[in-house]
This record gives sequence, structure tokens and C-alpha cells, in this order.
Amino acid sequence: MVTIETSKITRIVEKQRNFFQTVQTKDVNFRLEQLNKLKQLITENEQQITKALKADLNKSEFEVYATEIGSIKEINYAIKNIKNWSKPKKADVPLDFFSYSGKIYPEPLGVVLIVSPWNYPFALIITPLVGAIAAGNCAIIKPSELAPHTSSLVAELIGKYFKSEYIAVVEGGVETSQELLAQKFDHIFFTGGTAIGKIVMEAAAKQLTPVTLELGGKSPCIVDTDINLEHTARRITWGKFINSGQTCIAPDYLLVNQNIKKDLIAAIQKTLKQFYGDNPAQSPDYGRIISHRHFERLTKFLNNGKITVGGETNYENKYIAPTILDKVALTDPVMQEEIFGPILPVIEYTDIKDAIALINSQPKPLALYLFTQNQTLQKRVLQETSSGGVCINDTMMHIGVSSLPFGGVGDSGIGSYHGKASFDTFSHYKSVLKNSFWLDLNWRYAPYKNKLSLLKKIIK
Repeated sequence: MVTIETSKITRIVEKQRNFFQTVQTKDVNFRLEQLNKLKQLITENEQQITKALKADLNKSEFEVYATEIGSIKEINYAIKNIKNWSKPKKADVPLDFFSYSGKIYPEPLGVVLIVSPWNYPFALIITPLVGAIAAGNCAIIKPSELAPHTSSLVAELIGKYFKSEYIAVVEGGVETSQELLAQKFDHIFFTGGTAIGKIVMEAAAKQLTPVTLELGGKSPCIVDTDINLEHTARRITWGKFINSGQTCIAPDYLLVNQNIKKDLIAAIQKTLKQFYGDNPAQSPDYGRIISHRHFERLTKFLNNGKITVGGETNYENKYIAPTILDKVALTDPVMQEEIFGPILPVIEYTDIKDAIALINSQPKPLALYLFTQNQTLQKRVLQETSSGGVCINDTMMHIGVSSLPFGGVGDSGIGSYHGKASFDTFSHYKSVLKNSFWLDLNWRYAPYKNKLSLLKKIIK
């Protein structure tokens, strides 16, 4: 891990400000070139990326392509749409402004900071970076020090493909993050936990810097009786245990109709064997916990409720088996904070109103999942709950659709990105009103004698 001194960070920011002032990044063709270069960075280094993610999180090659290298889709979407996004858009003006024309111009913010997390340490750099590039900004990237192999590789590759006055990587720990946050940026894009998100927002407030906070929370998963049990079990198992549960939108806990609870747990148990075999520790497709500190935090949750599936751990290998907890109390620690690991509490309900009430008693989650074919129930849950996003009869797949803005609400985040939303996040929409010289009515000029009646007609 490389730590950069404050003076060097200041120089990088200054260099980027100077480069931004050349207006080179405002050229759409320049942005297209950089997006293609970013795509080239990925396609030419797929093996190195896979190796780094294997070292940091024991990610399988399939997971790397599905959840990390798959960020190429965002690049392709931006390349396809950037010329349309960046065009000034005509704005309607009222009849009394008949000599005027209005337009809205998207323009880049300037120099932005992207602070990425450790759980998807490659994709969660690339995806916001696509928006920053497409909108015409310069960017400084702060990777997570908890994924050192990926951090080092990203620093090496960004340095190879881009000039530091345009895009730069600053590696380091907490002190480096604090030094970066002391700088004046035009936007800060942070992905991580709610507690750190508050620190980022506090630091940004001192500089009046706008922020996008992609946080997390306890994303509930409601399971009704009107389902395809096999499909439901597979989709929940996949969404919960991919990356060993270390996903901000993983189903955090299940709210299951009591009439189907026993069958669902049995179906998930069967699915786990299909996915990872009798011993997931030996499966090439099952990941590991990022650090021993996180391992220790998670293993304490195993004392809550009753373990019905899994529960095995290995400290040395940072391994926690896919685990289902039954008979969990709402006051248990596992229900008081985001789990962010391969532990799935199951809570039963008899009336959907109780499940909805439980969700609404908690901070607003980043995602909500509902499994039911009952369209009336679907409408009710959508209407009576609030969350960053919703996926019905599946888990996590909404994050892969570029046309759907992704982001939180309340404690789960501020702002959104993906596709056009990423471009919007890193843009300022400048309103421009233009008048002509062919006419200049005097109704608004002093003296105002005998003009009030006309003004009242215009206003009303």
C-alpha cells in the first residue's frame, strides 16, 4: 500500500484543476476516447484483475466477470448514449416570453473524488468513473486499502492508461482519506458504510462540496406463499451468498410467511448443496471474508438465535459457511446492524401488515425484495414501504440494468448513479435564457404609471 503526503495530494488536485481549465474534457469526442481507453484497460488486463480479486476476496473467475469485469456494460451504455446526453436540451418558455428561447446545457463539475469500498473493489471504482468521464470531469480515485491487491493493480493500470492530471489514483489508509477530504473538490462520490458516510458528508460540508453517498442498511426480503419455491430458493441463495454475503444490496434478513417457512429453509439448504457442495470451504465458487476484523464481527452473530444451516468457521482462512439463523429476536445484535456476511436470519410473519410495520420501523434500506405472484400484494408493499430500489421475484439483479438509477434513500444513501443517472450525478445543468434585439416592450421598465393592470393580466 502506498501512502501519499498531503503536499503531493494538493499538487495532484492543482494539476487536475489546471487541466480542467483547458476545457479539453468538455469535448465529447475526447470523452469518447477516454471511455474507450477505460474499456481497453479492462479487456487487456482481465487475467490480472481476476488474480487480484482472487487474492483479496477469493472470488471465482465467474464472479469476477459477472460482478466486476461486467462493469464494461456501463462503459458500452455510456459510449452509445453520450452524444445525446451531452446535447443542450430546448426548454419551453411561456407565451409572454415569446421573444426568448430557453436551453439547458449539461456541463462538467470539475475535479471529483471517488472513494470506493473493498467488497467489489474494481467495479465500484469503474462504474462511477464512467459517469465522471462521460460528464467531462477530472477524477481522483481512492481505492480501499482493505483490498490491497486490487488497489495496487488499479493504481498501476490507471497510471498506465491515463495522465495523472486527468485521472489519478491515491492509495492509503484512514489518514490518506482524511487528507483527501480536506481538499476542495467539486463533487465527492462515496461508497461504503453509513457511519463513514456521515464523516464524508461532514467533511464535504466544510467546503460546500456536493456528495453522492452509496451506503447500505438492512435490506429485507419478504417471501409470500404464492411463489415458485425452487426459483425463490435459488434466487435468494444466490443473492445472499455471492461474495460471501459481502454485498450492500444482499438480502439482509428474510420475512417469511409462516405457512411456507419450513419448506423455504429446506429449499435453501438443498440449493446451498447444489451451489457449493457438502463442504463450501472446498468449493472454488465460495468466497472469503475480507479481513480477520470483519470475520470476528460476523462470528459473534452466530450466537444469536438458532443455527439451522451452516455455522462452521475457520479463522485462519477467514471462512464462514453459508448460515441460516432461525428463532432470531429483533433485539439480537444480528438484527440491529447490517450483517454484510453469509449469515441469513429468518423471521416469520402471519399477517403482511406486521412485516411491513417491521420494515417501516427500521431506517430505509438500500434494497427491498418481495417474492410473490400476488399483484395486489406487490402494489401494497410498493406503496407502503420506502427503499432505494425494489426487486420483485428476484434479488440484486436491478443493479445490472443501466437504465435504472441505483441509489439509496435516508440512511441508505443520497443520490444515484448508473447509466444516465451517473452522467447527471457528475453534471451541472446550466439554464440559459436568450433574448433577441428585434423587439423590446417597455411594460417592465420604470416609470410604472398605468402599467400595473397589464402586469396583473400577464401574471394571472
